[in-house]
This record gives sequence, structure tokens and C-alpha cells, in this order.
Amino acid sequence: MNTNKLQSFAAESRTSLMKAVRARIDAALEPNSLAQFDSPRAYRELTEEIRRNGGGEQGRAKTVERHAYRWFNRIIALRYMDANEFTGMHVVSGEELDNPNALPAVLSAAKRGEFEDEVFGGVGAKTKVLPTIQALLDGGKPSNDPQGDTYGLLLRSYCDYWHRFLPFMFDDAGAADEILMPADLLAKDSVLRKAVEVMSVADCVGESDEGNVEIIGWLYQFYIAERKTQVMAGFKKSKKAGADEIPAATQLFTPDWIVRYLVQNTVGRLWTQNHPESQLHNTWEYYIDPVGEDAGKILKIDSPEDLTVCDPACGSGHMLAYAFDLLYSIYDEAGYSANEIPGLILEHNLFGMEIDERAANLAAFALTMKARGKYRRFFRKGRQVQPNVQRITPEYFADDEVTELNDLYHVTFDTDTWNTYQNADTYGSLIQPPAELVSLLPLAGAVEYSETEGGQAQLSLISDQLRDRANLVLTQTRYLSRQYAAVVANPPYMGSGNMGNELKKFVTDHYKDGKVDLFAAFMLRNLQLIQPNALLGMITMQSWMFLSSFEGLRKSLLANNAIETMAHLGSGAFDSIGGEVVSTTAFTIRSYRINTTGIYIRLVEGKTETEKIQLFEKALISMKRED
Repeated sequence: MNTNKLQSFAAESRTSLMKAVRARIDAALEPNSLAQFDSPRAYRELTEEIRRNGGGEQGRAKTVERHAYRWFNRIIALRYMDANEFTGMHVVSGEELDNPNALPAVLSAAKRGEFEDEVFGGVGAKTKVLPTIQALLDGGKPSNDPQGDTYGLLLRSYCDYWHRFLPFMFDDAGAADEILMPADLLAKDSVLRKAVEVMSVADCVGESDEGNVEIIGWLYQFYIAERKTQVMAGFKKSKKAGADEIPAATQLFTPDWIVRYLVQNTVGRLWTQNHPESQLHNTWEYYIDPVGEDAGKILKIDSPEDLTVCDPACGSGHMLAYAFDLLYSIYDEAGYSANEIPGLILEHNLFGMEIDERAANLAAFALTMKARGKYRRFFRKGRQVQPNVQRITPEYFADDEVTELNDLYHVTFDTDTWNTYQNADTYGSLIQPPAELVSLLPLAGAVEYSETEGGQAQLSLISDQLRDRANLVLTQTRYLSRQYAAVVANPPYMGSGNMGNELKKFVTDHYKDGKVDLFAAFMLRNLQLIQPNALLGMITMQSWMFLSSFEGLRKSLLANNAIETMAHLGSGAFDSIGGEVVSTTAFTIRSYRINTTGIYIRLVEGKTETEKIQLFEKALISMKRED
């Protein structure tokens, strides 16, 4: 996979799409624009979104950013699915998949009068699109670009179709799509054409022929790179990070070999400890054989469903995607049906949390593509399971709404309790839900169906929107209050000097020993998210091991937990960002104090990712020989 090409493509796409969407918005907002008369509902939705985003130039800029990325997401998702033959007719690719000059197969088919029944059959809005498409193609409807307009209708129809299966990737943007679709998608140098060229079939399919979702993660990191540069430049001018800056400032795609090391020595370790007859560990290239463990102090894992895995800052889902692969092999070895395994993994095993809407969508997409790659009928009715990836979303209730909610749930919670997630886009999964909200979890999603005396009358006084917002609060509480068998994470890195006042105060108040850097606060939070005797795997800055400012963290960590393995990476572990920018260490920790010495592997002498991998593999071979 040529990441240099992906980087150029993502950066150019961001610029191109933002320019295209901005042009659409500016044209629509002109006095007496065509959009106001031809698409009044779309126009109203667009102006309302701009108002919600702050109005004026700020509102326009935020709206441009969001919709440009939505189209980038859609195009790369459809290209990935085309390349893997997950679509029927290819939606953005030609009938020759790797030919960037070919018309999209759906357009070629439409010109022949062929349409997929699943997309255009039956009744409803999509059936009304067909006459318009046919009129455009036969000249019955005037157009300056009949082929382009036809493809626009086709693309929107397929986005609506895939919304049923992938609502996180093909979200319902409403009527605004009518006026915000980028123009000239069929042009030679368009984002769509370049996606076909850069995202080759070989790169999308991967060596296993089951899909290579890693390409999606790289594209996301490269897409936000310009924004990250802007935020980092702001830090040098003493600007501080708030909700708008944190995602770009802290996203960092984890190298695949580090992901494998962390997952194999947490999820894999738990399975091997509980099932010593398993031979799977012999296939895990970065698995470190344990030494001197007390079998009585391990977390009991009876079945694969017990291996719950969480990434509390999951980004585009790299950790969870590899955990899917490892869990699939565990289910397979345990004798489960191949058709059932993908759904079981998504339902029972994998849990992701993220504050960045775009990254959360990509993580959910990656896991669904993993499932579809293993089971070709995954999208059939009754087969699909939606992934457990939750965007931690801010929610605020006014005093009168708090009164209504207390009446609905028969409680007397104060405003602060209901507004636990008021700043969720800043604090994310560092939030520790109060016991009061946790006590309501059995009622999540059920209270609206209450049949108790007077219940219906009471519910009629409460808006559906308010109930939905309350259910969102409880859903987030469910993710953040439970404990998992394993947590694997590459947490955000941000020193306290770059934190905004709100974030700095929150971290100081709730994670005093980790207040120096966000990654340290996440170390403490992640230990709360695992069960007793469970395992935590992380890659963080190495500073917590040496600096006096982290002394409290070290004492707390070592007093109650045990480091089982560590790969001290030093600088150069992230080739994609120049390596020297961060010095890191990767490690696994058990949430129980064991009087044994962990296994520590020093890799700081390696100057690049490749050299560190070679040193790590050499050390593993040496340890096996000693055994």
C-alpha cells in the first residue's frame, strides 16, 4: 500500500471538496437563488444548520467542513465496497474496477435502462427518481450536464439505500444533499476519479481477500493532517485546545505491529490463560509467553462471548478491527458456525468510544466491513448486527426539561446529574457517569413504552425529542459505566499547557495523578474500565516512566496493578509523522498486584519502525530459545 499516494489524495480531496461545498453554499444563500425556489426544504435545512453552527462566517465554515468530509467518507466507502464486490453494480467504480477513466457502472447501466430493484424497486421516493433519470438521459428534461445530473441522482439514491445498512457512514443528511453535492464528480481530476485510481483493488482487498480496512484509517489521518497542522501552529502561539481542536490535535494512526502486540497480549493472553489447550498463540507473531503467573488470579473467560474488548478513544477503529480478526480465530477454534461468528463478535465483544463524529463513523464502517468480509450474506435481513461504536456526544437539559425527566423516570436528580455530558465533546470517555444515571440503565429505551396507570398520559406531555436525548445519555452511560475484559488504546497525547481551561480543570479534579498529560489521565481511566484481573494494553508517551511530575501516577499504578510486558519504543515508532516527534512505550498491565517481574524489551536503538520490528522479533526468538 502506497501511503504517499493516499496522503496526497486525502489532502487534495479535502481542499477540493471544501471548495466545492463552499461554492454550493454561497450560491444557495445568494438573494433569490434557485435553491430557494427549486429546493425550499433543502434551503431551510441548510440555513438552520448554519445557524446551529454559530451563524455567519463561522456557521458557514463549520457546515462546509462537515459536509465536505461527509462526501469524502461516502466516496471512499463506496470505492472500498466496490473493490471488494460488496455492492451489486459498482457505484463509484467502472465495470473495470481499476480503470479511473471508466464511467461508474451504475451510470453505464442506467444509460442501458438497467436499474437495481433493491435500490429503485417498490414504492416511494426512489421510484419517482427513475422518470427524472430517464428524462435526463433521453433529452426530455433540459440540462447543461445531463450525464452529471443523472449520476448525481444515482449516487444520492445509492447513499439512501446504504443508509439502511450503514447509517453511520451514509447518514441521513436530509434535503440538504440536494444542494450540497459537489459538482463535476465525473470530471477527469475529480475526487471520485482519484479515489478509483489511488484506492487500488489490491490495496482495498488485501492479502486475505477479505478486505483491508487499514486503508480507511490511513485516509482519515491524512485527511485531517492539514487541520492538525493548523491546531499545532496555534499551540505555538499560546492558543488552547477546546472541543473543536482536540480531535485533530490528538488523532494518531497506530502502526499495525503495535496494534497486534497489544491485542495479542491482552485479548489473546486472556483466552490462552483460560484455555491452555488452545494452540492459537503459536500463530500470534508478537505474543509474549507469560512467566510465573498465578493461575488463580486470572479473569475467568468461559466462552468467546466473555472477551469484551473496549477502545475508549477508538479513532478510526484500528485496534478494534484487528481484535475482530483475533476473536474470529478464537470463535472458529471453539467450534462456532462461520455464519454466526461475525454477528456474535459485533454484538458481544467489541466496544468503541470516540468524540470525533467522523472517526466514530469510520470505526463502525471498518468493523462492519470486517463482518461482511467474513460472511457475504451479512447484509441480508435478520443477519446484520450494528457495531457497538458510540460517539460520546454533548447533551444539555434546561431546568424545565430536568423537571420533566425527573417526572418521567420518577427520580429527583439535580441538574448537574442530568447534564453529566454537557461537555462530552471535550471530556469524552474520561467522564465517569454518576451512580444515579447508572441506576436508570434498566429503563433505557423502555420507559417510552410504559403501560403503567397514567403512563401514556404522562408520556404524551413529553416530546419524543426529549426522550431520545435522555436515551442517548443512558446509552453513553452504559458504555462508560461497564467494565471490560480487556481495554486496548492509543490515547490522546496533549500536555496540560495546551489544554483549554475547561479540560485542564476537569483532568485536575478527576485525575490528579494524570493531570500533566491527557494520555496519563487515560491510563487511570482505562484501569477503571477493566474488570479485576483483566488486562489493559496501551501505547503512550514514555515520559510517565521517568519524569518527577508523573511520580504519583507511577506509585498508584504499581501499588495496585502489575506490568506484564513492555516494549520501550523511544523515538521513531511512527514513521508517518516523522518518528522523532514522539517518544513512546507500549505495555500491558493486569489489574491485580502480582509479585512477579514483567518482561521488558528495549527497542530504543531502532531508528525506524522497521528497525524496531526487527529488534522486537529478534528478542522474541531469543526468549523462545531460552525456554
